[in-house]
Amino acid sequence: MVNTIDKRPPVAVGHVCLPVKNVLTTSAFLQELGLRKIFEKDTFAVLELRGGTHLILEKSRNRTKPSTQAPVDFMVDDVKKARSKYAKMGMKPTRIKSGTIHSSFFIPGPDGWSFKIKSSHTGGSPV
Repeated sequence: MVNTIDKRPPVAVGHVCLPVKNVLTTSAFLQELGLRKIFEKDTFAVLELRGGTHLILEKSRNRTKPSTQAPVDFMVDDVKKARSKYAKMGMKPTRIKSGTIHSSFFIPGPDGWSFKIKSSHTGGSPV
């Protein structure tokens, strides 16, 4: 049966995995960005984003080359406000770059990952 009241798309991203050398350090960093801790131990962590998507951190022996863009980006409602907040926290965000759909900046993170922070693109539709 189709729900005619709920206007959200019927499918969501459940989990995204990120291999890291140090789970606890990366988890703490991502919590500073605003992700919510669900579960954490030294080899595995689950962090939650808005909408319920979980970012899974898994301990890995592989090294990430410095400044490698993480295979996930984060979306915020106000990219200028977010950049200012992260700069005040000492996270060293890059300058905001305007794109066709998004404005975005990067924050260097643990284990060589660089995290892209983007402006929202929901276009006012429920998500």
